[in-house]
Amino acid sequence: MATLKRPGPRGGPRDVNRRERTRVLEDAALRLFLERGLDAVTIDDITQAAGVAKGTFYRYFEDKAALVDALLAPVREALLEGLEVCGRALVAARDVETMFEAYRAMAAVIAGALLQYPSVVRLYLQECRGPAVGARQKVVALARQVAHHAVDITQKAHTHGLLRPIRPAVSALAVVGAVERLLLAVLSEEDAGLGNPLEIPDALTTLVLDGLRRPGGPARRKLDGEPKRP
Repeated sequence: MATLKRPGPRGGPRDVNRRERTRVLEDAALRLFLERGLDAVTIDDITQAAGVAKGTFYRYFEDKAALVDALLAPVREALLEGLEVCGRALVAARDVETMFEAYRAMAAVIAGALLQYPSVVRLYLQECRGPAVGARQKVVALARQVAHHAVDITQKAHTHGLLRPIRPAVSALAVVGAVERLLLAVLSEEDAGLGNPLEIPDALTTLVLDGLRRPGGPARRKLDGEPKRP
């Protein structure tokens, strides 16, 4: 459960007040999480930074994990939707060009999440490799979902014989790890030379797929059972 439901019609004064209090708590928590890490931040820290009483926190969130879940919700929705759309497109892919377009569409979704929620994406990237305990359980659960979908879509691409015979789990998780590390470096401003973070997913997708693409054949590979063209 992300937030506790409160009475009052949508758009009414109580609903507006609830949304504002929730936003203040989430903004304060996100700033602290990025500065100190999830484990080091307490609910007392969050309420003090938000300028509200501790009891106010529990009116809107069950615990710190519920607040983290609320922060992640829009990013989780965007990432998983992009991965699922890519997977469906790869089922129908019959040539390298179509495969590339499916992956690039996924990269565009990732870039969109970066543009809308850069701080939340940074929080996810900072915490997703830690132990699945406490409030980090929500982050690690999302990381596992991303990894599962990445392997699944790579297996779909392998089914059509479009990629080199490398284990899907190896290539998929290598790509996920590289993307996450590069994005974290940019969002943390570790190296300005990496450029615009919005360009990284597509650039890395192209780089990796060029390396994984099965060589030696025409740009378009016919599949078994596909009718030959005259």
